[in-house]
Order: sequence, then C-alpha cells, then structure tokens
Amino acid sequence: MYIFGFNPMYQNFINHLRKYISLDNNEVELLLSSVKPLVFNKKDYLIKEGQVCKANYFVEQGLLRMFFINNKGIEQTTQFALENWWIADYMSLTNQSNSHFYIQAVEASTIIAVEHHKQEQLLKQLPQLERYFMLMMQRAYAAAQMRVKYFHVYSKEENYRQFVSLFPDFVQRIPQYMLASYLGLTPEYVSELRKKQT
Repeated sequence: MYIFGFNPMYQNFINHLRKYISLDNNEVELLLSSVKPLVFNKKDYLIKEGQVCKANYFVEQGLLRMFFINNKGIEQTTQFALENWWIADYMSLTNQSNSHFYIQAVEASTIIAVEHHKQEQLLKQLPQLERYFMLMMQRAYAAAQMRVKYFHVYSKEENYRQFVSLFPDFVQRIPQYMLASYLGLTPEYVSELRKKQT
C-alpha cells in the first residue's frame, strides 16, 4: 500500500457525490483536502480483525470484500464493494472499537479513505454530506434487507441465480470460493450450478 498525491482519479469520487448533492468548487477543494487516496495490491488488507476501523472507504477502482473467520476456521464473506461503493466496519468505525472483520482487496484497488475524525469535521463544514451519507446508508440497508429476504424465500439455487442475474459482470470478477462464501454455499455446489448454466 502507498499514498499518492492529487490525481485526476478524484473525478469519479466527485461525480458520484454530485449525483446526490451539490458541491461548488470551493467545497470540492475542502473535501479533497480532507480525504486520503490509497492504493492496495491484490490480497492486501485495509483492516484485520482486532484492529480499529479508522476510515470509511470509497472504491474508486477495484474490488474489496469484508469477511470474518468462523469457529471452524472458514472465511465467511459478508460484503463486497466495487467501484463507487463504500465499505467499512461501521460498528468499529462509529465506536472506534476493535473490528470483528477483515477488509481485503480482491483486486488491485484505488481507494479514497475518509478518516473517522475527518468525516466528523466534514459533516460540520459541508452539511450536505449528511444527506449524501444518509442516502448511501439507506441504499445499503435496503440491499441488506433484500439479501435477508432472498435467504428466507429462495432455495440455494434460486438465490445463486438471482445474484448472477442482478450482477452478471460482478460475478465474473469474484473468485468462485468467495462467491460461494457470500451466498452461504460450498464452492463445489457453485461449480455445479455454473455447469448447469452452460
């Protein structure tokens, strides 16, 4: 991981924000002076279990995942984040307590980190960011609600097919064992389902 200076890559970040809130050029400058761009290689960790999640991470380019290791020593993926998505252990971030999760780069990734203390300052300086983050949290919560419904309503095969139909390009980027872990399936079962589709 290394930190780099100002780069045109911020354009995606700003464009994404401007889809939901208005920001003039001075406000953009203030915002960019408060965030930290980071680059992670494939398999690098942003945080590990037991560490404090110190930032909210926006994926400029690449793919991240959040997971924990269950009592059988098996990785259980709970979330993915690709371009224009946010990811953090929000309990750890909010309380500045030890995380129960790992966040790892699935691909080489460019990330914009909004550190906890900086985010608090930014929300005071740019109140419209509160609306933006409220909208992002509502969308994430709605997605989590639908995921719970899928687990209760659909069979394992239907759940897999639903995910593949909603995110076909995304599925191509995720290693099979990670997709299986996220959907609560075995890699062997996912392999069988993929064969059925061909």
